[in-house]
Amino acid sequence: MLPFKLVYSEKYFLPIGEHVFRADKFRLVIERLLGQGAIDRSDIIEPSPASEQDVMLVHSPHYVNKLMEGSLSAREELQMEIPYSPQVVDAFMLHAGGSVRAAERALEDRICINIGGGFHHAFPDHGEGFCMINDIAVAIRAMQKRGRIQRAMTVDCDVHQGNGTAAIFSKPAQSAPTLPSASPQTITSGRGEMLQGGCQDVFTISLHQENNYPFVKPASSIDVNLPDGCSDEEYLAWLDNALSSGLRQFEPQLISYVAGADPFREDQLGGLNLTVDGLKQRDELVFRAARAREIPVMVTYAGGYAIHVEDTITIHSNTVLAAAEVYRL
Repeated sequence: MLPFKLVYSEKYFLPIGEHVFRADKFRLVIERLLGQGAIDRSDIIEPSPASEQDVMLVHSPHYVNKLMEGSLSAREELQMEIPYSPQVVDAFMLHAGGSVRAAERALEDRICINIGGGFHHAFPDHGEGFCMINDIAVAIRAMQKRGRIQRAMTVDCDVHQGNGTAAIFSKPAQSAPTLPSASPQTITSGRGEMLQGGCQDVFTISLHQENNYPFVKPASSIDVNLPDGCSDEEYLAWLDNALSSGLRQFEPQLISYVAGADPFREDQLGGLNLTVDGLKQRDELVFRAARAREIPVMVTYAGGYAIHVEDTITIHSNTVLAAAEVYRL
């Protein structure tokens, strides 16, 4: 039995047809963990769909109505890069509800992992990059609205910059207090670049490949623009640097960790050079930093497009195993 819960539903499957995004990966992760004896059924809790009210804490009513009515334009659907259907909307609402549930449980149990979610390219008024609803932002704003937290931090380790999340949190929630902004600065080296901007009620950190999607990258509180071919050692040093810098400036009551599997060296949509072991060390680094400071962590999965889907499943499964190792201590 795990010392925390996993949020998962068989209805997380996204009915998008043949696609580079393997919509069955969520089920495959659960099957792998059960088959290994790493978890049992009692470790899994079922999510409920997010309410439209919670989703509209982040997304505009106009956009949400378009999703519910099926009135997206051809351009809007093309921008999402996945086919629209009411069933796809239902699945994204469930993923968002799963992240809300994971945030709630993290505040109670120190950590909770949503075996799904992480759709960080969705903006307030449109979807992008396989992302329809920004479940990360919905979960944070829901916790703030309910008075569970005032301040949160996102640590986005997908290979692609979290553009939607950065844009959403560029301004504080109306119901949340505004904190002093950090002084912008740029820290550079010959092998990477960390750009640092202001922070409000949510501090956003994104580690990503610079020469990759999205072309336009709205400013996060800290953006670490990684060079092509970045290695395990380099990546872990930059992550440690970014976490240390962020946590010196900002005291979150919740960390939303986006544990993308696509920094992997054999990912079809990535160009970094991380190994399976390096990615597990990444997870451990985040979990140890949070646990040492007694900051609850909610985890979402985001991308993962390895040439062999078994590698993606291993990386995602290792996130659960890494959390088990850190939180059993």
